[in-house]
Amino acid sequence: MKTGGQLIVEALEVNGVDRIYSVPGESYLAVLDALHDSGIRNIVCRQEGGAAMMADCHGRLTGRPGICFVTRGPGATNASPGVHIAAQDSNPMILFIGQVARGIKEREAFQEVDYKAFYGSIAKWVVEIDDAGRIPELVTRAFAVATSGRPGPVVVSLPEDMLTDMVQAPAPLPFTPVETAPGEEEIAALRDLLGNARRPFVILGGTRWTEAAVKQTCAALERWALPAGCSFRRQALCDQLHPSYAGDIGIGVNPKISQYIKDADVVLLIGCRFGEMPSSDYTLLKSPYPDQKLVHVYPDPHELGRVYRPTLAINATPAAFAGAFSRLAPSAAPAWADRTAELHQAYLDWSTPPEKGIGNVHMGRIMAWLEEKLPEDAVVCNGAGNYATWVHRYHRFRRYNTQAAPTSGSMGYGTPAAVAAKDLFPEREVIAFAGDGCFMMNGQEFATAMQYSLPIIVIVVNNGTFGTIRMHQEREYPGRVSGTDLKNPDFAALARAYGGHGETVEETADFAPAFERARASGKPALIEIKLDAEAITPTKTLTEIREKR
Repeated sequence: MKTGGQLIVEALEVNGVDRIYSVPGESYLAVLDALHDSGIRNIVCRQEGGAAMMADCHGRLTGRPGICFVTRGPGATNASPGVHIAAQDSNPMILFIGQVARGIKEREAFQEVDYKAFYGSIAKWVVEIDDAGRIPELVTRAFAVATSGRPGPVVVSLPEDMLTDMVQAPAPLPFTPVETAPGEEEIAALRDLLGNARRPFVILGGTRWTEAAVKQTCAALERWALPAGCSFRRQALCDQLHPSYAGDIGIGVNPKISQYIKDADVVLLIGCRFGEMPSSDYTLLKSPYPDQKLVHVYPDPHELGRVYRPTLAINATPAAFAGAFSRLAPSAAPAWADRTAELHQAYLDWSTPPEKGIGNVHMGRIMAWLEEKLPEDAVVCNGAGNYATWVHRYHRFRRYNTQAAPTSGSMGYGTPAAVAAKDLFPEREVIAFAGDGCFMMNGQEFATAMQYSLPIIVIVVNNGTFGTIRMHQEREYPGRVSGTDLKNPDFAALARAYGGHGETVEETADFAPAFERARASGKPALIEIKLDAEAITPTKTLTEIREKR
């Protein structure tokens, strides 16, 4: 006989869970008690949104569900940003929520929420376990749902009294990952389409990749001399010095790539849905009928034809497709090889940081220095804001699994993601970029980095404003600043107050020694860069945006 709490922990262990992210609550004390005797590492966070984002990052970097535990009511609703990120970014995660006791439901009991209603539109599956005897069945099913087809979040509600029930239950079995492979006819059709193409283009994105699949795909790109780009915030799917790489396809896309995709005759879309942001508001590929012949490779059949009607739909995971793709070879030298080289050179030019800028701190020179000093396997994390443009445009990702950034555009992601990444890969350098507004949304997880001795480096780009909104404001309502100015703390002093290392950069030349001191400290560190608000983008100032309007 075991309690429901013990059965939950046993099911996690059987399914290979080695760590969870949590904020404790009285509604799941029985699980916390069972964890006391388990080898599962419980990373206790400071706010449920940060805990859920760590679980998302875990799923993003491992391909296995990140596990998050929160309490009922405010705890559950606070976790919703992380669930939304996992949904839009197609990352596997499971959120376990303590729920009110079964006998008092439907009375609006203390902190009661209907989780099927609350999470129903963003989670892949929401289930409430009323019978402790079904825990092994339903928890293993949660793993299967979170990882199958298009991965995503699953929410499991755990009534408090159910967790203390003593029951006899069957031993849980682990979930079985399912790979969907392309058929021979589909691969033959792809060979014909590429063989007859004059201006093909390949777009890599989404999840369910492996390091081996990335290598196989990049080898195939080189064999076919195919120009390729990575979808928004999926840049670690291709070495960006690969001769076929043409650039990232997202916000602020290189106009040369944008026009090339529009003029392409065949587009091979591998692993991604190609949503609003990467498609430039559905203009690179028109929805529902693209101008180009579209080959769409995706692991979930429900997404094939949902937004774009493909010429050839291939229901396969990127990992399974990559193996078949790598065995294809062109029958003749590709006619587009010279254009591929031109596009790669255009990317190199586009991704070379500017040496000058406005104000005393020039982000271009800082990015150039980081490109020289960061190891190729460093994990770079960020949330959302104009500061992230410097990362996406000027950091050249060289290896798989080195980027953690939400395609959903959620602020507050960088710091908790860096905590999760450093705990997963303690031997690798982990950098979090954040704006001043972005950092304040989940900056309290710096305390989590301190608690577990995780020496991340957080770079806070402080321009005293919600920069992206201010940019749009100046474009649409020039000179009428409303609701975007920020009065900030001394971020470096805040890091020191937590017990970490803090640095302030007010001149470009200050950055390199500040970064080296942060590295050498061996502590979680924060470097505050005081950036002039005028330097709102790498190429335009706020004044130029205002006056252009």
